[in-house]
Amino acid sequence: MEIIRLEDVTKIYGGRFEVKAVNCISLAVESGEFLCLAGPSGSGKTTLLSLIGGLSRPTSGRVFVAGEDITQLSAGKLADFRLYTTGFIFQELNLIPVLTIKENVEFGLLLQRVPAQERMKRVEAILSELELLEYSDRKPMEISGGQQQRAAVARAIVSKPALVLADEPTANLDYASTRNLVMLMKRLNLETGITFIFATHDEAVLQEASRVVFLRDGRIVEGRVYAGR
Repeated sequence: MEIIRLEDVTKIYGGRFEVKAVNCISLAVESGEFLCLAGPSGSGKTTLLSLIGGLSRPTSGRVFVAGEDITQLSAGKLADFRLYTTGFIFQELNLIPVLTIKENVEFGLLLQRVPAQERMKRVEAILSELELLEYSDRKPMEISGGQQQRAAVARAIVSKPALVLADEPTANLDYASTRNLVMLMKRLNLETGITFIFATHDEAVLQEASRVVFLRDGRIVEGRVYAGR
């Protein structure tokens, strides 16, 4: 079943010189894919993720997620779409430094007005799953980089979104931490059916992809399907 469809999507950034960060891209993504967007810096990977996630609006074209044209949504409805449908993992992580790991993971559920007992149940379950429960009362700067990455994953998936978008999620990790994080997300993908889309040039992520879409200068130049993964 198709979860994402882009139709002739273009994103132009203005200024003294116009830049087509994404140039007339059409793309369909099936539910449950573990998809990677690959390409050199400036190829349009991050911009494409932001368009799919509703963080940015296209200059032209249409973006459908779960059957809804998100390019037509008001700002309020777009915020609701991001809150209820999509989880984000950013390269900078964006964990809130004054909150504990447990509070960071819980934050989205608070915005969704999930009852307290259900929140605690979900948060403790996901922290246990990601081997973070013993660190739940620590602040982000009191745990390792790999643990912070797992906390960001926990925050992204605790609300059980249909879609997780990850922008270079392994960029600051060593090989062992990268491998552990990738296999964790792969397992979550297989067990829960969450669709993952990565912007990455990390070979450890690319090797686990069900499909890799290569970008250059804002265009799709190649796509590879890895059967059986």
